[in-house]
Amino acid sequence: MAYVRKDVSTLTRAERRRFVGALLELKRRGEYDEFVRTHIDYYVPDGERGLRTAHMAPSFLPWHRAYLLEFERALRRVEPSVTIPYWDWTRDRSTTSAPWTGDLLGGNGRRTDHRVMTGPFAYATGDWTVTVGVTDVAYLTRDFGHTRQPVDLPTRREVDEALADPVYDSAPWDSTSRKGFRNKLEGWGAGRGSASWRIHNRVHRWVGGHMVGAASVNDPVFWLHHAFVDLQWTRWRRRHPEARYLPARPLDVDDPQRGRVVARHEPLPPWEATPDRMEEVGEIYRYA
Repeated sequence: MAYVRKDVSTLTRAERRRFVGALLELKRRGEYDEFVRTHIDYYVPDGERGLRTAHMAPSFLPWHRAYLLEFERALRRVEPSVTIPYWDWTRDRSTTSAPWTGDLLGGNGRRTDHRVMTGPFAYATGDWTVTVGVTDVAYLTRDFGHTRQPVDLPTRREVDEALADPVYDSAPWDSTSRKGFRNKLEGWGAGRGSASWRIHNRVHRWVGGHMVGAASVNDPVFWLHHAFVDLQWTRWRRRHPEARYLPARPLDVDDPQRGRVVARHEPLPPWEATPDRMEEVGEIYRYA
């Protein structure tokens, strides 16, 4: 029977407590840091050679869906009732509402060094030391709105514009693709400020601190953000039921992207899951 992923703002006190408790237990066991390492390992930009699966590629959505499922299984081994909630940043845009409450993820970082001082993931609790990252900072950091170069959270209208595109992805299958739902949602754009950070990317930028870069998983809001991104793929599939993941087949031998992007029936490292398999997971979970 499929379980349910809920809007974080609708969680009961008990559900919040169990979710936070499962996160802290995975951290205590060392399992959480393994998920951070995986994201860093597969954070490959399209300027590098070799296979790209997690970002700047068609497999951005199925890779993260498989990743969230692996993490959710880990959470549920700790507490079987827990699922990953989603943060609807088109609606819950306050810096003090869920998920930024003291009983969930805590709030913004302090002005001087962006260190998170409140909630269960504050460094002072002793339960959330950053040990895997791209810097030596041991405490969780946030900088809501990215104060030095301010950005805004994406709007429902921007998400709807991405959902309206009937094509999943298009050549050149990277961060410069101008057509296709995937890159419009992933959010690689031109210009400066909010214009250059669209939808998914802009949320990472807006949260700031650890959420910017390969080690973004160190902030637990990563999972809530990506659950909402995953929900948009579900909505896109419902709106365009005949549309499928692209590319459908491996690219031609003379295509510069051959061997660099995953086709529909090819595996998504480090798992055996394929984009085809990840397109429909309604038998595993659904969204409230």
